Amino acid sequence: MLYALILAGGKGTRLYPLSRSNNPKQFLKVVNNKSFLRNTVDRVKPIISKENIYIVTNEEYLDKIQQELPEINKENIFAEPANKETATCIGLSAVKLLKKDKDAVMIVLPSDHFIEGEKEFLDTLEQAVEIAEKRRGLVTIGVNPIWPETGYGYIEMGQRINMGIATFRVDRFTEKPNVEVAKDFLLKGTYLWNSGMFVWRADVFLREMEKYLPKMYKSLMQIYQSLGDENESEVIREQYNIIDGISVDFGIMQKTRKAYVIKSEFLWDDIGSFSALKRFLKNFRGNSVSDNVFLEQSENCSVFSKDSLIIGFGIKDLIIVDAGDVLLIMDKTKDQEVKHLFNELKEDSKLLKFL
Repeated sequence: MLYALILAGGKGTRLYPLSRSNNPKQFLKVVNNKSFLRNTVDRVKPIISKENIYIVTNEEYLDKIQQELPEINKENIFAEPANKETATCIGLSAVKLLKKDKDAVMIVLPSDHFIEGEKEFLDTLEQAVEIAEKRRGLVTIGVNPIWPETGYGYIEMGQRINMGIATFRVDRFTEKPNVEVAKDFLLKGTYLWNSGMFVWRADVFLREMEKYLPKMYKSLMQIYQSLGDENESEVIREQYNIIDGISVDFGIMQKTRKAYVIKSEFLWDDIGSFSALKRFLKNFRGNSVSDNVFLEQSENCSVFSKDSLIIGFGIKDLIIVDAGDVLLIMDKTKDQEVKHLFNELKEDSKLLKFL
């Protein structure tokens, strides 16, 4: 049977201070009047019943997710005791779904993407499911790069296979490159952005984990054996203390020989930085602005206001974010470093109340 697994445990620190520890990016209503998480759930409902939609998140967001998604059964929300990267949370979810259904096929979706072109998106997922079932492949969805983005990973397309939507074997995954390498990828024309969306059978994914992440696989099998027992939560916590977290890209997708990529035909954005978010703001005299912003003799700035009026006079190449209790002002070239800045702020106990 087909299941959606939505990853909703991240902190979204690259969008700090809009994204906060108690209200991370997946809960923000930035693009329309619905949160990223709500949009993600609604997007898959035409092909997956609500009973088969699952969320994996951090324990601290359980109540918030239940408020945001009241139609999703509490049992369909998998809670991690700690954040141990995507291979771990997907692996935990895979063993739980496999316990329920030995033929489970998982559509794995981040909870914080913007997608336009619902029919094309659903068509792509249905083709990915076919590859996962018939070829026992690990399928990812790639996006045609439009500019030399350094904030995304890249996928090099290999041999094309005979499918309706352009589909290829994966030659290699490359993590976030510098701008010169990204420009080369763009010119070469054989690379796609890595969207972080995946489709596979739970059993196939776990067999690849056994091959490439044997220690993690062993821990997950301990969890599998405890599922449904009264000590399930205790075993999960014990094994999470043992597990060394790693991303699914680093841990499995870069190594497996079963990887396929479908070249998407829908509009996609992960809105993982202020440079991405500015594409959804209004243009004002060559700047990108939210409401309550007035700029004079200013250029190439991105300004986000919550309640206050922000006036810029004679400024250039700045990102300004007013989140009420925190004001961020930075050079536009630094937007990929906000996560590092956030981690530095955590070291000062006096500033924790602002995180």
